[in-house]
Amino acid sequence: MKKLVLVLVIVCHLSMAAQTKEEKSNPKPIPVPKSFVTNHKGVFGGKTISYKATAKETFLKSEKGDSVATIWSVAYTQDGITHSAQRPVTFVFNGGPGSASVWLHMGLFGPKIVKIDSDAKKDDGAAPYDLQTNEHGLLDLTDLVFIDPVGTGYSRVVGKGKEKDFWGLKEDAASVAQFIRLWITENQRWFSPKYIAGESYGTTRAAAVGKALEGGGQNMALNGLILISQALDYDGSTSIHNNITSYVTYLPSMAATAWYHKKAGQGKDLEDFLEECRKFTYNVYTPALYKGNLLTHEEKNSIAEKMSYFIGLDKDYILRSDLRILMHRFQKQLLADKGLSIGRLDGRFMGDEADKLSEGPHLGDASSYQISSAYTAALNHYFASALKVDMDRPYLTSNDKIGSKWRWRTVPDGSYWEPAPVNVSRALGETMRRNTEMRVLVASGYFDLITPFFDAEYTFSRNGIVKERVTMTYYEAGHMMYVHEPDLIKLSKDIRDFLTVK
Repeated sequence: MKKLVLVLVIVCHLSMAAQTKEEKSNPKPIPVPKSFVTNHKGVFGGKTISYKATAKETFLKSEKGDSVATIWSVAYTQDGITHSAQRPVTFVFNGGPGSASVWLHMGLFGPKIVKIDSDAKKDDGAAPYDLQTNEHGLLDLTDLVFIDPVGTGYSRVVGKGKEKDFWGLKEDAASVAQFIRLWITENQRWFSPKYIAGESYGTTRAAAVGKALEGGGQNMALNGLILISQALDYDGSTSIHNNITSYVTYLPSMAATAWYHKKAGQGKDLEDFLEECRKFTYNVYTPALYKGNLLTHEEKNSIAEKMSYFIGLDKDYILRSDLRILMHRFQKQLLADKGLSIGRLDGRFMGDEADKLSEGPHLGDASSYQISSAYTAALNHYFASALKVDMDRPYLTSNDKIGSKWRWRTVPDGSYWEPAPVNVSRALGETMRRNTEMRVLVASGYFDLITPFFDAEYTFSRNGIVKERVTMTYYEAGHMMYVHEPDLIKLSKDIRDFLTVK
């Protein structure tokens, strides 16, 4: 009897192994790509624009010609254009990795945008939400193409494609570059001025895509990049122990946030206060960090006093932190007297957490969970009601599986590679030097505590970037500065000015 059981177990195991092998070898089905075309009219830049919205799947193919993935995009193109060579087109995506383009689509660039509390005082609550016409949209100046990378939105792997072929720094850039070339070719837009707008990791992607578009036997030169909350060099946006660069780059953002919450800089203009903090950071704080324990007791005490003046934390706490304040601790400490934690994406937001003594916020990011429901609902409602999209699966505004599987390695397997922080800023500098017409707009929020504004300044003053063709703009909000109504207006105007520079 025992032998029979053992035989059955072995047979069952072999059968399951064969089934698993078969599942791995069998490619995923290749569906018929779906497309939804609708016609619209709206007022943008004071002009009435008739435009076509095309929401569709586009196949990406391997070098062998096999369909391996579909990219979901929504394109808004002006009707009645006889000279399309003069009409710019802007490709738009968000970051993550693992985020769909919902944020820039429904928050800044799209014809319709969702409204949330501009002053970051109220949660977005529950439905219904406020979807409005985007009075500050740019369709009078440029066509817009929103891209969802593979694994986000409705984009997915098909056929013989594998997730690992798309979920990585270089792999992702290659797939987005392939899509852009396909869209440009299909729509006969090779002569059109071309821009990319990315947010957060989307700026990492934008720089990588700009470089990828130079190769592949189809050199495509971009006219410009719009980098919203840039993340080109991860040294400056990774707040962890022993990363001296991050202590430097985050300090002015802590000062700005402390000013906002009336914990520092009272009676001073924000920009004047931050200029004072910049000088302290470069001239005093940075050398002190490198001296470390070579500092005297008096020097440490003096620096802690000045840091307390700038970032609103108790001097003794700063000394116990060895003059090194990690961002998640700052989020918890700044408003500890009120029992509140501040947001990471946007330090204006506040969360009331049950555990008042945790190392950092334990509910998550208040500036994310207080707005995400509105954005998700708005996009799904808008797709169904206005664009007549009818798909057989949910639209993934974010995909948590991607981050854990993301390949940061920049060299092929088998090549020696010592892990280091991601840095595409030098690639951007090299692209700008090969493409002498390409310009860059960098938009930074003062209260962004994940990609700090001072990191943008630090990054763009290095790495061979051509500073004469870079425009730096600033906003009194956070990572998604457009959720703040005054900065939505300002950012839209800044992008408008950038697109119309002669």
